[in-house]
Amino acid sequence: MERNLLDNKIEYLKGVGPKRAELLNKELDIYTFGDLLFHFPFRYIDKSQVHKISEINSDQVYYQLIGKVTQMQSHGKQRVTRISANFTDESGSIELVWFKGLKWIKTRFEPDKKYVLFGKASVFNNQFNFVHPDIEDYQPDVIPVGESLEGVYSTTEKLKNNGLGSKQLAKLIKNLLSQLSQTIPENLPKSMLEKHRLMGRNQALHQIHLPRNQKDIQAATLRLKFEEYFFMQLNMLLRKRKREAFSKGVVFQKVGNLVNLFYKHYLPFSLTNAQKKVIREIRHDLGSGHQMNRLLQGDVGSGKTIVALMAMLIALDNGYQAALMAPTEILAVQHYHSLKELLSDMPVKIALLTGSTKARDRKPIHESLEDGSLQIIIGTHALIEEKVKFKHLALTIIDEQHRFGVAQRARFWEKTTTPPHMLVMTATPIPRTLAMTQYGDLDISVIDELPPGRKPVKTIHLYHSQRLRLISFMKKQIAEGRQIYIVYPLIKESEKLDLIYLQEGYESLLRDFPEPHYRICVVHGQMKAEDKEFEMQRFVKGQAHIMVATTVIEVGVNIPNASVMVIEHADRFGLSQLHQLRGRVGRGADQSYCILMTDFKLSADGRKRMSTMVRTTDGFEIAAVDLELRGPGETQGTRQSGPVGLKIGNLIKDEKLIKHVRAVVNQMLDDDPHLLKPENQNTKAFFISQFRQSFDWGQIG
Repeated sequence: MERNLLDNKIEYLKGVGPKRAELLNKELDIYTFGDLLFHFPFRYIDKSQVHKISEINSDQVYYQLIGKVTQMQSHGKQRVTRISANFTDESGSIELVWFKGLKWIKTRFEPDKKYVLFGKASVFNNQFNFVHPDIEDYQPDVIPVGESLEGVYSTTEKLKNNGLGSKQLAKLIKNLLSQLSQTIPENLPKSMLEKHRLMGRNQALHQIHLPRNQKDIQAATLRLKFEEYFFMQLNMLLRKRKREAFSKGVVFQKVGNLVNLFYKHYLPFSLTNAQKKVIREIRHDLGSGHQMNRLLQGDVGSGKTIVALMAMLIALDNGYQAALMAPTEILAVQHYHSLKELLSDMPVKIALLTGSTKARDRKPIHESLEDGSLQIIIGTHALIEEKVKFKHLALTIIDEQHRFGVAQRARFWEKTTTPPHMLVMTATPIPRTLAMTQYGDLDISVIDELPPGRKPVKTIHLYHSQRLRLISFMKKQIAEGRQIYIVYPLIKESEKLDLIYLQEGYESLLRDFPEPHYRICVVHGQMKAEDKEFEMQRFVKGQAHIMVATTVIEVGVNIPNASVMVIEHADRFGLSQLHQLRGRVGRGADQSYCILMTDFKLSADGRKRMSTMVRTTDGFEIAAVDLELRGPGETQGTRQSGPVGLKIGNLIKDEKLIKHVRAVVNQMLDDDPHLLKPENQNTKAFFISQFRQSFDWGQIG
């Protein structure tokens, strides 16, 4: 019965109805009673004390007063724009001000009646006042005695305008809790609650919404965070164990001629210790008999491509095919050219397949993949189209994996009888907490060492008013034989964003860098593939000094002679994007520079992004700040963006708790792998109800 009650549509809760339900759906993703119950307060206000007006000072923000509303006045010549009144108690009086709901305010108060006021004290003309305070009728038996805290809930302007501000949401939740009474079922084993000193689920859900004191809030928060991380980790660790137990992988029995030939004669530089360690981890997976499912993290320029190539050559030595999928055509082409060059003197057949590959070229590619003569295929989403068939695909490598959905990665499984080994790579470093939650079902390898001889890129933040300094610096770099990227956030002018868009920037550059002395090429996402490739090749071959581009060059473009990256309106980019763009330079032996151009007026977040980029080149530190500023994407399921699937957990602050919970789940599964013990039945039933669409328990149990 309880499960049904939490699944009830929100419109059936007293005080909601169809119109408000539609708004709650759209504005806060609240569709059911359960969704409302798990809409937690983001802070609490203390109503345990009643103050006198004479006690108001700048040390405290919120006050609760008891008094009378007097001397109400309307202001405005043509129409009423605000209403002011005095609020008085035995110690003095203070001004109240309203700018909205004026008709209702006019008739709301009686002069000799007592009211309870709660609000934020602000200062105007050196006097304290209250703007839009909460005011309720005074009822002596309702005034809080002792300890009392009230939750503040996130809401939106639309909801407020329809009578669903924080206070109204609190009333709805209180009403819901009274209906649920003591009937919210427990979903963690009793022994676990006792061992880790956690309160029961029912108590926690009541106390998080209706706490008496800070201790209540802390205990309820700990319990609900533990639960949230517990089921997230249970889902991922069950997947991992299922894969290890049931997912047979092709066994690569040898490291043969191709690997040895490449390593001894064609490897362009010595491998770093970090690269060697990762290759050993991959070799172990490939020979284990289980399907490899490994995430390879490596900062920009750390040498992931060589590691990927060594893995592909192991597959080829064992008679199998390998595929590498990239999110953009530019990156796929870049991979194809660099791998083709590395393999130019080796007996390996490699091809490129993208959306732009012409029909006449597709046919022989399809045929040679199907008959097994084509050993390595590089491409975009075109690789997972139904018509692409392989004879012996056994290794798939996915670059910049965050650009692909779970379903897209899984499409490779359909192309073989035995699931291919999977290596997913990212140059966007992942903070440990996110790795434990988002990628907890994968084995993780990290290349945390740059090749020797690489100089860290110097990052400088300039304002648009310092553009002459920038132009002078660019001319000096070009005179020294270097090349320059200039990246813009937009292609065409936007009415909403007053930015120097790419076209205007290009025209301005032509004035500062006139032809034929200087040559400029342009690359953006709306160009035809062949035009883009032509312009890119001009830059690669050194025929253009400056490349003007949008973020299509964010990943994969490798031009060692490019030593300067200028990012216009850098505050419009996320930190991970800025870090990726900066990684396009610093690939040669010369000192490289990243110049961040912004207006002087910056938001607090924008300023923090700029200072972080100037301060550090450590991708993991940047990723941690990015997570803090931007918040992570949904950690499970198929959505790749949007709010994280956490209602109360905080990935920035909860690293110790996540580690602890992961260990608890592992211990539970070691003891009872299929959750068959009587004490674990509630946990199993709840897990199935939550994850039934994404997890097939039958394949485990």
